[in-house]
Amino acid sequence: MTQGKTGQAEALAQSAADAFVQTSAMPSYSRAQILAKIAAAIESKSEAFARLITEEVRKPIKESRREVARAVFTFKWASEEAKRFGGELLPLDLDEASRGRQALTRRAPSGPALFITPFNFPLNLVAHKVAPAVAVGAPFVLKPAPHAPKTAAKLVDIIIGAGWPKDAAGLAVVDNEDAEALARDERFSVLSFTGSAKVGWHLKSCAGKKRVLLELGGNAAVYVDAGADVAWAAARCAWGAFYYSGQVCISVQRIYAEESIYDKFKDLLLQNTAELKLGDPADEKIDVGPLISEDAAKRVEDWISEAAAGGGKILCGGKRRGDVIEPTIVENAPASCRLSCEEAFGPVAVLEKVETKIHALDKLCEGRYGLQAGIFTNDLAFVFEAWQRVPVGGLVVNDIPAFRSDAMPYGGIRDSGTGREGVRYAMEEMTELRTLVLKP
Repeated sequence: MTQGKTGQAEALAQSAADAFVQTSAMPSYSRAQILAKIAAAIESKSEAFARLITEEVRKPIKESRREVARAVFTFKWASEEAKRFGGELLPLDLDEASRGRQALTRRAPSGPALFITPFNFPLNLVAHKVAPAVAVGAPFVLKPAPHAPKTAAKLVDIIIGAGWPKDAAGLAVVDNEDAEALARDERFSVLSFTGSAKVGWHLKSCAGKKRVLLELGGNAAVYVDAGADVAWAAARCAWGAFYYSGQVCISVQRIYAEESIYDKFKDLLLQNTAELKLGDPADEKIDVGPLISEDAAKRVEDWISEAAAGGGKILCGGKRRGDVIEPTIVENAPASCRLSCEEAFGPVAVLEKVETKIHALDKLCEGRYGLQAGIFTNDLAFVFEAWQRVPVGGLVVNDIPAFRSDAMPYGGIRDSGTGREGVRYAMEEMTELRTLVLKP
């Protein structure tokens, strides 16, 4: 059901509330079958979806195809999880007072869910909210990014066509005021938001008693130590910093390399960056296209200028042409500049030399964000020390923080958010635990 006019948020919320009785009673096999049909339908329309994503959000077509493939997997995985999402049997005969008693646990959907999604992954980030909701039997209202309403509408049509009740799949193409009204609406039991920290924490303050999941991006850091595969690390960092013009919340933004391999790593990083192709995102060969808007490009340009004015050295790029920013690497950017401590959301990374692993850990721990980080090393003791010390939701070893499996738990701490996505983990977030105590 689509409601796109101001003031109709009320109708969407009521439809979701009314649909909860039906969806929460759906058997597991029905939910699994619907999810499998959704996956198959997306797969059958994969090229159309990819071209629509490129049209709406200007993502390079090869990255759009990768996103569609991931969405297919997300719905397939949710279909499997729907069939095995159960509870447990607990013996309670642990003392005399509980003798003969047992407990059964199960998870039940908390209620209707509200999903607010960003432009950068207009299909798969929606899938990461919608697929778990269908898997547990929760009706939803989706508020997509203003840049990508067509992708969201196409997906919602497929979901309804697969057998999910029409009133349980609301599409709210509304302005920010109406989105906030939805976030305040007490008929929703869950709010899941992906976007900026400022907006996310504000919506959490409006959400009342809802369970709130926030994925708010970060300032992802990478460390390369002397024993790592330097060529692999350089190639991955170049891709991770600049694919989709850096408009990814786990894009590589801060890069630290150990002193003894720093010059070699820097040279390889610059070589890999120079090989990236800029241009029309509809071109099959393009790696880096425009940003979502010229205003976004101007902001990134301003941040680069700030870093250079503070003593940072621009090793490559740094120039803007309309809404395109060249892939940019800034060496020794000031710690206080925005490129070093905020989320750039553009094709730019800072590079710095560190003396030891201990210094590297200190650098990885800096800042107010905590989504994901990456370390390239073969030192297992260092891996476990970093896992203990670095305050991030996910630590990726021998790859970049931009790595994400759609099955793994994903989310941040500190200003990067709260709660976890990843199909099964999101299903847990959207449900509540219920216990049944039995006495013969």
